Amino acid sequence: MGRAASARPGRLTPLAEPAGMEFTPPGRFKSTERFHEHWTSLDSSLGCDLEVEGPDGPLAQPLLVATPDGGKRSIGNRFCVHPMEGWDGTEDGGPTENTLRRWRHFGLSGAKLIWGGEAYAVQPDGRANPNQLHLNPDPGVDNAANLARLLDALKSAHLEHHGTTDDLVVGLQLTHSGRFSRPHGTTMSPRIAELNPVLSEKYGLDAGVHILSDRALREISANMVKAACLAADVGFDFVDVKCCHGYLLHELLGAHTRSGEFGGSFENRTRLFRETVEAIKTARPELLIGCRVSITDTYPLFRREGDAVGYPKGVENNLPWRHGFGVNTHDPTESDFTEPQRFLELCRDLGVFMANLTVGSPYYCPHLQRPAAYPPSDGYLPPRDPLCEVQRHLQVVRTIRTLVPDLPLVGSGWSYLQEWLPAVAQHEVRLGMVDMVGLGRSMLSYPTLPADVVGGRPLQKKFLCRTFSDCTTAPRNGMISGCYPLDEHYKSMPQAVELKVLRKEASKA
Repeated sequence: MGRAASARPGRLTPLAEPAGMEFTPPGRFKSTERFHEHWTSLDSSLGCDLEVEGPDGPLAQPLLVATPDGGKRSIGNRFCVHPMEGWDGTEDGGPTENTLRRWRHFGLSGAKLIWGGEAYAVQPDGRANPNQLHLNPDPGVDNAANLARLLDALKSAHLEHHGTTDDLVVGLQLTHSGRFSRPHGTTMSPRIAELNPVLSEKYGLDAGVHILSDRALREISANMVKAACLAADVGFDFVDVKCCHGYLLHELLGAHTRSGEFGGSFENRTRLFRETVEAIKTARPELLIGCRVSITDTYPLFRREGDAVGYPKGVENNLPWRHGFGVNTHDPTESDFTEPQRFLELCRDLGVFMANLTVGSPYYCPHLQRPAAYPPSDGYLPPRDPLCEVQRHLQVVRTIRTLVPDLPLVGSGWSYLQEWLPAVAQHEVRLGMVDMVGLGRSMLSYPTLPADVVGGRPLQKKFLCRTFSDCTTAPRNGMISGCYPLDEHYKSMPQAVELKVLRKEASKA
């Protein structure tokens, strides 16, 4: 590394200039030592390695996971690609060339665990956007062929660039978007698990008329099983029964105020997940099952007038907090891991091969769920240094590792680390705090980052995700998602001009 130099604080305020809001972006640190000094000043229990070891290091080592037949499956290294929707499928649920390009990039990445590639809606009304890949009930649509094209694109790219797919494990994430369904445009068409007055206020919904019946939930479960069978028959290695980010099964985990079979008690709130997993195991016993879960949550944040910083509006008037999963009912900005531990023990006992941990939701706490310097157009400025939120991700995984030590774990929230992602990730894997390093946004701008790290090559810094949030702002405004600042493919699109206009308007707000 070069000689250490003092980092200069940078004010990253695309929406407003918050008084006293000052933090140093990771890219301003000129050496690992300087970054380490700042990183540990925020939390002395965390660290980062001063040298990244390449092909001999922890990130390049395989991971053995249990298979349903009692055997072992090898995952070739410790990098995982998170599901990344592109808003770019066909209206009948199939891939376009943009979709296939993204999946080819996932194969090119060198990551040996592909966690779903993309969220696959199990019925049309569960789409988060009109162009989301989904299980189409129309008999004229060949759902199997659509999935096969995606899997073939990914595996072919991986084989061409990395020589083998024997140690590549690919899954399909199964979802119903629930409260955040938008199957017909940018207008929300919510299908919710329970009434949440704070989210109803935030999104202007008369949420009571959209509560899903127990019967409707069972139909969704049946469609998840159908989608899982389809994925297995096409050749996917596993499916993810998605329980994260405020979508339906995540909301069910926190549906304390719901009546009936799927609300109230822990047993009821986990019933749909449990019955879905058991039905998939019965239908396709050889198929691995994973779970991406928001293992802790927080009270929804609002954009504060005056400085645009996110804050928990009205939290003191809504105590005890009877919503969310893994939160302290008396202070819902803090975690309570009692039920998350029970849930992951349930996952383990059901034979779930790995849990992919995240926190919160990109809709009501984006600063926590995906730490960033620049918020999306519907977001707010970070209340503190975004590195603190990265550290919260890491500490959550460390806590779970202690509570449920025998369940393999994927960690999230790494992208904001930028240059220092490999050093921190290697540190956590080397200490056994996490098994897999899950990457999302950074795969859009720099898909070959995993291959470069495990190959011992220098990072291509010009492609590092700088968390501009265009990949979120674009779909929030009805455009396809991609890295418009750094990927020439998206830079050349007319939507790139629209995004510049949106950023300019946001800076005046």
